[in-house]
Amino acid sequence: MDFQSLKLFLDIVQSRSFIRSAEKNYMTASTLTRHIQRMEEEVGQPLFLRDNRQVHLTEAGEKFLEFAQQGWVQWQQLQSQISPTQGELEGELKVFCSVTASYSHLPPILSRFRQKYPKVDIKLTTGDPAQALLEVQSLTADIAIAGKPELLPNNIIFHYIDDIELSIIAPRVACQATQLLQQSPIDWKNVPFILPVNGPVRKRIDRWFKEQKIKEPRIYATVTGHEAILPMVALGFGVALLPDVVIKHSPMNNQVSYLNLPSPITPFELGVCVQQRRLQEPIINAFWALLSKTA
Repeated sequence: MDFQSLKLFLDIVQSRSFIRSAEKNYMTASTLTRHIQRMEEEVGQPLFLRDNRQVHLTEAGEKFLEFAQQGWVQWQQLQSQISPTQGELEGELKVFCSVTASYSHLPPILSRFRQKYPKVDIKLTTGDPAQALLEVQSLTADIAIAGKPELLPNNIIFHYIDDIELSIIAPRVACQATQLLQQSPIDWKNVPFILPVNGPVRKRIDRWFKEQKIKEPRIYATVTGHEAILPMVALGFGVALLPDVVIKHSPMNNQVSYLNLPSPITPFELGVCVQQRRLQEPIINAFWALLSKTA
């Protein structure tokens, strides 16, 4: 079994698609399929199950994954040691973060890394920050910028970057929400809220509801991600709890107002997360070491 086949196997695990993995490796899907079939013949078990949407690992594939990761890491380490240009890392680093983090916190980190390792290709994907840990755990991303959960998974390590303050914002246009907010006291249980689906922000607003003894809050909508919530508030659909950094960088921040709360909402920690065992990989290890030195 050659190392190229191990790399192809890992690419399919990450992308969950034979077609995308074939395109990434500049080969046809049928050629990639033949590579995997030869691997399965050597293993003696099917490694993947395919349906119309995604590719899934079989039980044997899950066991083979650990071997493939270790084998690929050891091969990269050996190449680094015997390479005539030792010290010049080459390859790719897959990074996941929210749209806001891509310009609020990521640039200075990537700038330092690119200066030291210019031959490493950065693959950046943005999306819902609540999915960041899952992206790392599923190997879709090598590293991710994420809010630290209350319980960090055992296989994940977290490097602190910043404390993220939170505020409740309301629309400035006349609407039902602004009418309710003018009452004294505010009848919070009837104020429409726009909430993130999950993640640290959702946990804090749920906790705030309990503190205010709001058993059944009025939820106008739940939204994946944070950036799309602020325009909905600006249009008058409801109020929302959002990270201050999201509010600050939104082009519609002048169309919302901050609400004064009887008690502050606890900030959450923002940081970089990675699977601990993947720190053996040269590129990820180099990124982590540089991150630690410049913290």
